Amino acid sequence: MPFGYASPEQIMRDRAEYARKGIARGRSVVVMQYADGILFVAPNPSKALHKISEIYDRIGFAAVGRYNEFESLRLAGIRYADINGYTYNRSDVTGRGLANLYAQQLGMIFTESIKSLEVEIVVAEVGEEPGRDQIYRLTFDGSVFDEQGMAVIGGQADAVGGRLKERYSEGLPLAQALDAALFALTEPGGERPAPTQLEVAILDRNREHRKFLRLTGPRLQRVLDETAPPAPPAEPAPAPAPETGPPIGPEGEIDTGSGE
Repeated sequence: MPFGYASPEQIMRDRAEYARKGIARGRSVVVMQYADGILFVAPNPSKALHKISEIYDRIGFAAVGRYNEFESLRLAGIRYADINGYTYNRSDVTGRGLANLYAQQLGMIFTESIKSLEVEIVVAEVGEEPGRDQIYRLTFDGSVFDEQGMAVIGGQADAVGGRLKERYSEGLPLAQALDAALFALTEPGGERPAPTQLEVAILDRNREHRKFLRLTGPRLQRVLDETAPPAPPAEPAPAPAPETGPPIGPEGEIDTGSGE
């Protein structure tokens, strides 16, 4: 047996372990359905490097891991969507088609390259009705999972997913869905991230043409205000004590207490 030999099974295990460790170092991203579409939430203090992006009219993209690696995947998806939408029809660009494209690329890199990509991504497409929404989760080795209702990637995904299931239900309004996502992303006993530390976007089925919309600044704050518990009612001020003067005698005269 040649020196330094490793079995193919061991090589694949080492690549998978390497990729998992890299992905787990980041913060989790939550993608979930709400009443009017699909919500994306990611803790992200950067204003320039996005984890959540638009791919096409009805399709959104979320990723965790190495930024340069998932950014190259995002750009490849945009080129694929633009070419197919222009060549055929815009309705021919689907989340399923993009998920298949990414699965092929990730699988090929995982099996043929020395180093696998340290990325995990979600491709989501909003439909005309909730039953036609699609959420696909793709792992570093090209595996595709058709998620129902919600998906969590990166970081402590299992723990975040468990907390999200406690609050998730079908048809949540946007404010309640965002509250559930923030509850899941916040560790027990920890503080929720500030609005400036969040990246939030939606695919809103009620919007015309392009469904993707980022929630930032006052728009995000308005939604967060709806999730805040109502302030307790202010206690009424105590009534002022009545003014007291010298006692009045039985005949109406003021009793001075002099005994006269």
